[in-house]
Amino acid sequence: MITLASIIERFERDYLAQYPQCATQRLRQALHAMKRCRTTLAPRMLAQCGDCGEQRLVPHSCGHRNCPHCQHHEGQAWIERQTQRLVPGNYFLVTFTVPAELRELIWQHQRLGYTALMECAWDTLRTFSVNHKQLQGAPGAVAVLHTHSRQLAFHPHVHMVMPAAALDAERGLWRSLRRSKKGVRGGDAYLFNHKALAKVFRAKLLTALHAQGLTVPPNVPQTWVVDCKGVGNGQKALIYLGRYLYRGVIAEKDILRCENGQVTYRWRDSSTKKAVMRTVSGAEFLRLVLQHVLPKGFRRARNFGFLHPNSKRLIALLKLLVFKRPSQPLAQTLPSESATPRAQWQCRCCGALMVVVRRRIQPTMAAPPSQPSLTSQNQ
Repeated sequence: MITLASIIERFERDYLAQYPQCATQRLRQALHAMKRCRTTLAPRMLAQCGDCGEQRLVPHSCGHRNCPHCQHHEGQAWIERQTQRLVPGNYFLVTFTVPAELRELIWQHQRLGYTALMECAWDTLRTFSVNHKQLQGAPGAVAVLHTHSRQLAFHPHVHMVMPAAALDAERGLWRSLRRSKKGVRGGDAYLFNHKALAKVFRAKLLTALHAQGLTVPPNVPQTWVVDCKGVGNGQKALIYLGRYLYRGVIAEKDILRCENGQVTYRWRDSSTKKAVMRTVSGAEFLRLVLQHVLPKGFRRARNFGFLHPNSKRLIALLKLLVFKRPSQPLAQTLPSESATPRAQWQCRCCGALMVVVRRRIQPTMAAPPSQPSLTSQNQ
């Protein structure tokens, strides 16, 4: 398999030379981390068997959010936390997309742009929920920011997973959406009108960008795109978003070839459901990957409304009093940390579990990274 680390090792200099405007400290740090992830140049940790005393040196992972090797456990833990907060009822996946005319502005002011995008998407759903005839209350939603399309182009959009229900805190009422009439978007698979959502979202986002002092291009279209579709009880939608949350923008199995200064990767066309191959220069491939590195400390996934972590006791009370769940101690109804333990190493000699006894051991010599060959491979 062709690894991202091997591509960085080979084309890093070309990338920095061809795209000096992109060579920010944040992106240089990302290159440095992913290039050394789990190689002989990375710091190592010493693991020891608790039974036979066998020792083993293991390279550290980089832990970077865009590294395809790292944070799989964190992704699984996020999925478990979100599924524990699921409430009974129909869930919907609402996707808010920024038009192409605004993407350059968002790219130049990423922290401000991404924040405004997520907050305006949530404010739009909250406005519709409060004004809805049946809901008339504050909703809850799980939001995940994506900045890439399947082709790795810069395409910022927000996915909001929300139940068709709302909480009226003043009256202490829980309201859920009743099933709509047959023939209207599949009966119960209808929440809000997507065209109306797009109009309100457009107005809110443009107002927020102006309030931040940003100059909006004059050619911004009048018609934007917001998609709203039913996703059952919400579990599959959360699993889908969680799998793409911590693994970077491309899986290494989709990097097919690296030869003659070019990289070939594949992506799946959503319209035809078929795999499409694309070949670009090595420097351009790194630019496509690195343009999706988020600002330091920016949270890609956020919870809003009654699904916010601060409301977990309220959700526990709702499960007991409104949803008629079997009674159990309140502490057991609260969302907890991941129940899935982190994977451990087994001793090669006796098969017992190994325990890390020392971390961050610096390599004694700067040996070249141990990576698979960059020969042509088809997956």
